[in-house]
Amino acid sequence: MQSRAQQQLDTPLLLMATPQVLDPFFRKSVVLLLHHDDEGSFGFNLNRPTTVTVREILEDLEIEWSGDPGRCAYLGGPVQPQLGTVLFSDPIAEDRTVGPEQSTTPVLPGLSMSQHLGDLSRLAQDPPPELRLFLGYAGWGEGQLVEEIIRNDWIVGPIVEDLIFATDHEDVWPLALAGAGVDPETLPSWTPDDAAAGVN
Repeated sequence: MQSRAQQQLDTPLLLMATPQVLDPFFRKSVVLLLHHDDEGSFGFNLNRPTTVTVREILEDLEIEWSGDPGRCAYLGGPVQPQLGTVLFSDPIAEDRTVGPEQSTTPVLPGLSMSQHLGDLSRLAQDPPPELRLFLGYAGWGEGQLVEEIIRNDWIVGPIVEDLIFATDHEDVWPLALAGAGVDPETLPSWTPDDAAAGVN
Protein backbone atom coordinates (compact mmCIF):
# COMPACT_ATOMS: atom_id res chain seq x y z
CA MET A 1 0.00 0.00 0.00
CA GLN A 2 1.29 3.46 -0.86
CA SER A 3 2.07 5.84 1.96
CA ARG A 4 0.15 9.09 2.22
CA ALA A 5 3.26 10.98 1.07
CA GLN A 6 3.58 8.70 -1.95
CA GLN A 7 -0.06 9.27 -2.86
CA GLN A 8 0.47 13.06 -2.72
CA LEU A 9 3.14 13.02 -5.41
CA ASP A 10 0.99 13.13 -8.52
CA THR A 11 3.26 15.22 -10.74
CA PRO A 12 3.58 17.91 -11.88
CA LEU A 13 3.44 19.77 -8.58
CA LEU A 14 5.41 22.20 -6.42
CA LEU A 15 7.63 21.33 -3.47
CA MET A 16 8.31 24.09 -0.94
CA ALA A 17 11.21 23.63 1.47
CA THR A 18 10.28 24.11 5.12
CA PRO A 19 12.45 26.35 7.34
CA GLN A 20 14.19 23.31 8.84
CA VAL A 21 15.95 22.70 5.50
CA LEU A 22 19.29 24.46 5.93
CA ASP A 23 21.11 23.22 2.85
CA PRO A 24 22.20 26.46 1.05
CA PHE A 25 20.81 25.28 -2.25
CA PHE A 26 17.43 24.13 -1.01
CA ARG A 27 16.82 26.69 1.75
CA LYS A 28 13.48 28.38 1.00
CA SER A 29 13.48 26.75 -2.40
CA VAL A 30 10.52 25.94 -4.61
CA VAL A 31 10.95 22.93 -6.87
CA LEU A 32 8.81 22.24 -9.90
CA LEU A 33 8.59 18.45 -9.56
CA LEU A 34 8.02 16.92 -12.97
CA HIS A 35 8.58 13.21 -12.39
CA HIS A 36 8.13 10.79 -9.51
CA ASP A 37 7.98 7.01 -9.41
CA ASP A 38 9.35 4.13 -7.36
CA GLU A 39 12.82 4.62 -8.82
CA GLY A 40 13.22 8.31 -8.08
CA SER A 41 12.12 11.88 -8.67
CA PHE A 42 13.36 14.98 -10.44
CA GLY A 43 12.48 18.61 -10.97
CA PHE A 44 13.88 22.12 -11.19
CA ASN A 45 14.42 24.77 -8.56
CA LEU A 46 12.44 27.85 -9.59
CA ASN A 47 14.09 30.46 -7.39
CA ARG A 48 17.87 30.13 -7.78
CA PRO A 49 18.99 32.62 -10.46
CA THR A 50 22.65 32.64 -11.42
CA THR A 51 24.85 35.57 -12.41
CA VAL A 52 25.42 33.99 -15.83
CA THR A 53 23.22 35.13 -18.71
CA VAL A 54 21.59 32.88 -21.27
CA ARG A 55 23.42 34.88 -23.91
CA GLU A 56 26.82 34.08 -22.39
CA ILE A 57 26.03 30.36 -22.21
CA LEU A 58 24.82 30.25 -25.80
CA GLU A 59 27.83 32.20 -27.05
CA ASP A 60 30.03 29.38 -25.75
CA LEU A 61 27.88 27.01 -27.84
CA GLU A 62 28.15 29.29 -30.87
CA ILE A 63 24.40 29.96 -30.76
CA GLU A 64 23.14 33.51 -31.25
CA TRP A 65 20.60 34.69 -28.67
CA SER A 66 17.91 37.07 -29.96
CA GLY A 67 16.13 37.59 -26.64
CA ASP A 68 16.70 39.85 -23.65
CA PRO A 69 20.50 40.11 -23.28
CA GLY A 70 20.15 40.35 -19.50
CA ARG A 71 18.10 37.18 -19.03
CA CYS A 72 19.89 34.97 -16.55
CA ALA A 73 20.14 31.21 -16.36
CA TYR A 74 18.85 29.43 -13.26
CA LEU A 75 20.48 26.71 -11.20
CA GLY A 76 17.91 23.95 -11.53
CA GLY A 77 19.60 21.69 -9.02
CA PRO A 78 22.87 20.26 -7.76
CA VAL A 79 22.73 17.21 -10.05
CA GLN A 80 24.68 17.49 -13.33
CA PRO A 81 25.06 21.30 -13.28
CA GLN A 82 26.76 21.06 -16.68
CA LEU A 83 23.48 19.80 -18.19
CA GLY A 84 21.17 22.46 -19.59
CA THR A 85 17.40 22.13 -19.82
CA VAL A 86 15.17 24.73 -21.43
CA LEU A 87 11.59 25.16 -20.19
CA PHE A 88 9.44 27.24 -22.50
CA SER A 89 5.91 28.27 -23.40
CA ASP A 90 4.63 26.04 -26.18
CA PRO A 91 1.02 26.58 -27.35
CA ILE A 92 0.75 23.06 -28.80
CA ALA A 93 2.58 21.25 -25.99
CA GLU A 94 -0.38 19.03 -25.08
CA ASP A 95 -0.80 17.97 -28.71
CA ARG A 96 2.78 16.76 -29.16
CA THR A 97 3.42 13.03 -29.37
CA VAL A 98 6.17 11.82 -27.06
CA GLY A 99 8.43 9.35 -28.80
CA PRO A 100 12.04 8.65 -29.77
CA GLU A 101 11.79 11.10 -32.66
CA GLN A 102 10.36 13.89 -30.49
CA SER A 103 13.00 16.05 -28.77
CA THR A 104 10.62 18.23 -26.74
CA THR A 105 8.54 16.92 -23.84
CA PRO A 106 5.22 18.50 -22.79
CA VAL A 107 5.14 19.04 -19.03
CA LEU A 108 1.99 21.16 -18.62
CA PRO A 109 -0.62 22.49 -21.03
CA GLY A 110 1.20 25.15 -23.01
CA LEU A 111 4.60 24.30 -21.53
CA SER A 112 7.38 22.04 -22.82
CA MET A 113 10.99 21.25 -21.98
CA SER A 114 13.98 20.07 -23.96
CA GLN A 115 17.65 19.20 -23.52
CA HIS A 116 18.25 19.07 -27.27
CA LEU A 117 20.79 21.53 -28.68
CA GLY A 118 18.78 21.87 -31.89
CA ASP A 119 15.71 22.99 -29.93
CA LEU A 120 17.78 25.48 -27.98
CA SER A 121 19.20 26.92 -31.20
CA ARG A 122 15.70 27.24 -32.70
CA LEU A 123 14.29 28.87 -29.57
CA ALA A 124 17.22 31.28 -29.34
CA GLN A 125 16.43 32.68 -32.79
CA ASP A 126 12.87 33.62 -31.83
CA PRO A 127 12.41 33.17 -28.06
CA PRO A 128 8.84 32.44 -26.93
CA PRO A 129 7.23 34.79 -24.39
CA GLU A 130 8.31 32.57 -21.51
CA LEU A 131 11.59 30.68 -21.48
CA ARG A 132 13.96 29.59 -18.76
CA LEU A 133 17.31 27.86 -19.06
CA PHE A 134 18.14 25.62 -16.11
CA LEU A 135 21.62 24.35 -15.31
CA GLY A 136 21.41 20.99 -13.55
CA TYR A 137 18.36 19.57 -11.82
CA ALA A 138 17.08 18.47 -8.43
CA GLY A 139 17.02 14.69 -8.15
CA TRP A 140 16.12 12.10 -5.54
CA GLY A 141 16.85 8.38 -5.49
CA GLU A 142 14.46 5.57 -4.71
CA GLY A 143 12.27 6.47 -1.72
CA GLN A 144 14.39 9.50 -0.81
CA LEU A 145 11.86 12.24 -1.51
CA VAL A 146 9.04 10.41 0.28
CA GLU A 147 11.29 10.09 3.35
CA GLU A 148 12.05 13.83 3.23
CA ILE A 149 8.35 14.67 3.00
CA ILE A 150 7.55 12.38 5.92
CA ARG A 151 10.11 14.19 8.07
CA ASN A 152 8.51 17.51 7.04
CA ASP A 153 11.33 18.85 4.89
CA TRP A 154 8.88 19.64 2.09
CA ILE A 155 5.35 20.95 1.71
CA VAL A 156 3.56 19.61 -1.34
CA GLY A 157 1.39 22.07 -3.24
CA PRO A 158 -0.36 22.64 -6.56
CA ILE A 159 1.23 24.27 -9.57
CA VAL A 160 1.03 28.06 -9.47
CA GLU A 161 1.72 28.83 -13.11
CA ASP A 162 2.60 32.49 -12.53
CA LEU A 163 5.55 31.38 -10.41
CA ILE A 164 7.21 29.13 -12.98
CA PHE A 165 8.73 32.08 -14.83
CA ALA A 166 8.58 34.63 -12.01
CA THR A 167 11.49 37.08 -12.13
CA ASP A 168 11.32 38.21 -8.49
CA HIS A 169 12.79 35.08 -6.93
CA GLU A 170 12.38 36.40 -3.37
CA ASP A 171 8.59 36.22 -3.73
CA VAL A 172 8.41 32.69 -5.16
CA TRP A 173 8.66 30.80 -1.85
CA PRO A 174 5.98 32.72 0.12
CA LEU A 175 3.62 32.84 -2.87
CA ALA A 176 4.02 29.10 -3.51
CA LEU A 177 3.23 28.41 0.15
CA ALA A 178 0.18 30.66 -0.07
CA GLY A 179 -0.95 28.66 -3.09
CA ALA A 180 -0.81 25.56 -0.91
CA GLY A 181 -2.85 27.29 1.81
CA VAL A 182 0.14 27.82 4.12
CA ASP A 183 1.03 31.14 5.77
CA PRO A 184 4.85 31.33 5.92
CA GLU A 185 4.57 33.21 9.20
CA THR A 186 2.97 30.15 10.83
CA LEU A 187 5.90 27.87 10.04
CA PRO A 188 8.33 27.28 12.92
CA SER A 189 11.52 29.25 12.58
CA TRP A 190 14.71 27.29 12.17
CA THR A 191 18.19 28.77 12.02
CA PRO A 192 21.69 27.30 11.88
CA ASP A 193 22.18 28.40 15.50
CA ASP A 194 19.11 26.42 16.54
CA ALA A 195 20.38 23.36 14.73
CA ALA A 196 23.80 23.55 16.37
CA ALA A 197 22.17 23.83 19.77
CA GLY A 198 19.78 20.96 19.07
CA VAL A 199 16.76 23.26 19.43
CA ASN A 200 13.63 22.50 17.36
